[in-house]
Amino acid sequence: MHQVVIIGSGPAGYTAAIYAARANLNPVVVASSVEFGGDLMTTTDVENFPGFPDGVMGPDLMMKMQAQAERFGTTIVFDDVVSLELDGPVKKLVLGNGDVLETRAVIYATGSSYRKLGLPEEEKLSGHGLSWCATCDGAFFREKTVAVVGGGDSAMEEATFLTRFADKVYIIHRSDKLRASAAMVDRAQQNPKIEFLFHQQVAHIYGTDQVSGVGLVHAETGEETTMDLDGLFIAIGSDPRTHLIHGQLDLTAEGTIAVNGRTSHTNIDGVFAAGDVVDPFYRQAVTAAGSGCVAALDAQHYLEAMADKELATNKAQ
Repeated sequence: MHQVVIIGSGPAGYTAAIYAARANLNPVVVASSVEFGGDLMTTTDVENFPGFPDGVMGPDLMMKMQAQAERFGTTIVFDDVVSLELDGPVKKLVLGNGDVLETRAVIYATGSSYRKLGLPEEEKLSGHGLSWCATCDGAFFREKTVAVVGGGDSAMEEATFLTRFADKVYIIHRSDKLRASAAMVDRAQQNPKIEFLFHQQVAHIYGTDQVSGVGLVHAETGEETTMDLDGLFIAIGSDPRTHLIHGQLDLTAEGTIAVNGRTSHTNIDGVFAAGDVVDPFYRQAVTAAGSGCVAALDAQHYLEAMADKELATNKAQ
């Protein structure tokens, strides 16, 4: 019987593991068989994580987090959870290899996945001029020309933020009807560095080792054009990885796991959630790490209360 099992190995999962291990809870991290380390494993330079004044490569940061968690006694399992039974005092996790983990507490930190355009070039050029996070990567595009794909608030925010660095920012949208709020659209329209390209869809991303441009197709006429770019940001939304807990944990209107206030408590006792899977707004490595800390402390307090209750019951008998 484990004390706590953590599902997910991004900043939230590994931070939760560090805190849980230091509390002598002997945590197990189910890190995935393929996508271990989270989104930062596909990120090059990370310059906004505290403690690294010269920046750090995304995979290096995640390997350091893993090593720190293991140093304090965390067990890492490189497999995938395929099903969960969360009701009751003992939780059961079935892994892809058939093993069943039983635990008193679960921390669910599976993160979210950015929606992609579905183009073959995305995997090759991710981190090489192609990004899903202006806050993370905008500073690399000083005095450059970039484009943002999308028509919602996120796209407007990304484009506006990028004008702090880039000389020119295009917003590419497949229609002329934007989903963004009027205030966000007005702010973008008033920015002299931003230009809207309506009825355009990105059909190709060009570049061998670095993004060099895009191929566009007009959504109404089918006309094809090309555009030289130094960077491309995709802002068409993200999806929290909640497929395992549908029908068990409550979700918010944004599709993230609902937690109680600033805690990590879900609607099921002994089940906690942390990181991007509870955060539809910020989605930064540092906020995910802080959320993982909260989840570990909540789990620790829950387990201590369980132990006290069991001790009182045994004494009464």
